[in-house]
Amino acid sequence: MISRYEIQETNKMIEEANLDVRTITLGISLLDCTASSIETFNQKIYDKISKTAENLVKCGDDIAKTFGIPIVNKRISVTPIAIAAAGTGAKSYVETAKVLDRAARNSSVNFIGGFSALVQKGSTESDIVLVRSIPEALAQTERVCSSVNVGSTKNGINMNAVKKMGQIIKEMANLTKDTDSSACAKFVVFCNAVEDNPFMAGAFHGVGERDSVINVGVSGPGVVKRALETVKGRDFETLCETVKKTAFKITRVGQLVAQEASKRLNVPFGIIDLSLAPTPAVGDSVAEILTEMGLEMAGAPGTTAAIAILNDNVKKGGIMASSYVGGLSGAFIPVSEDAGMIEAAQKGALTLEKLEAMTCVCSVGLDMVAIPGDTSEETISGIIADEMAIGMINSKTTAVRIIPVIGKSVGESAVFGGLLGYAPIMPVNPYSCKDFIERGGRIPPPVHSFRN
Repeated sequence: MISRYEIQETNKMIEEANLDVRTITLGISLLDCTASSIETFNQKIYDKISKTAENLVKCGDDIAKTFGIPIVNKRISVTPIAIAAAGTGAKSYVETAKVLDRAARNSSVNFIGGFSALVQKGSTESDIVLVRSIPEALAQTERVCSSVNVGSTKNGINMNAVKKMGQIIKEMANLTKDTDSSACAKFVVFCNAVEDNPFMAGAFHGVGERDSVINVGVSGPGVVKRALETVKGRDFETLCETVKKTAFKITRVGQLVAQEASKRLNVPFGIIDLSLAPTPAVGDSVAEILTEMGLEMAGAPGTTAAIAILNDNVKKGGIMASSYVGGLSGAFIPVSEDAGMIEAAQKGALTLEKLEAMTCVCSVGLDMVAIPGDTSEETISGIIADEMAIGMINSKTTAVRIIPVIGKSVGESAVFGGLLGYAPIMPVNPYSCKDFIERGGRIPPPVHSFRN
């Protein structure tokens, strides 16, 4: 039960510290849409998505008005298309992506996730078709998001797929070079992808989920920063307790919204993802939390330790507030979506290598990082391989959303607009990993994966 005091405290966090519910994401299974032809399959998924999600946006808007809680996005995630469409025997899923885009537009959601494949151990024919379709599909649609899981702690890393990802990302970048290679901003490569992530671009509806489910993503970096201002100069125990208590309050807001959405839509409640997801707005930044902890700027020595503290205590506070914390849950560090991270990258305090170190202890990985457009496919694959290794060895989710901005180089910026913001082009290590990537095959799982 949410108390009146909690609601009053929530209103204060909204008014003074940019608290919002970042997304209500409706997960929809497409497993009952199987068909022997791609045309029939496309019609079935359009009908099911349109019917299931017809009241999602109105419901979110009504809850926001009732409780005064900003709900920034309403989104849809679906069963990975490489699984759902496998029976069609189609040689391309580009038309399916266009149907997903049309269904998303019809439902008035801003993104739909699930143009995805899970290839951590190998690829089916449908996986291969999906991956081949990604560049054209994302270049020709507005709201479709895509992801490919290429590794896991249990299965190791599919290096053939990692190599292919470098090629796919460069192809996407070239197809959308007139918009700063924007298609790449809708594509994520994962290790240990989770089935209930409500955040884009990596959301998909896992095969272990119910037919439909409501997942809510809450965000409150401004709230955490404001709380830390009250304990300036205090010891780490006090700092950790403050983050933990604040995360508890933020998660309770998500619980309220999730319960209401579940009741009003008559859809089961899934999870609360309590990730601190920043925006380009000043005062809504994970980097500003780090400076409030005592760092001159994100990227300074101590940054990785600070992110570890933040991530761990956000999770500790969240799991006390809800029995169903899931998704990614922790602290996101997207460069383009965080005003403080953008400034740190522009000033050289934050490098690609430091970001990689931070991903060992944060929620996900290299997120919305813009690099020179002439970066080679092999170098991109090498960057992906490094992140996948971090995820595999540490039994955590890691991801890469990287954007080689065609025609731009270090010192320039790429502009994506909206929540995606803008990003300075960051330098990349110039030395080649081509021979390493060309080996192909699969990196075996680590010894600690054998836990049966």
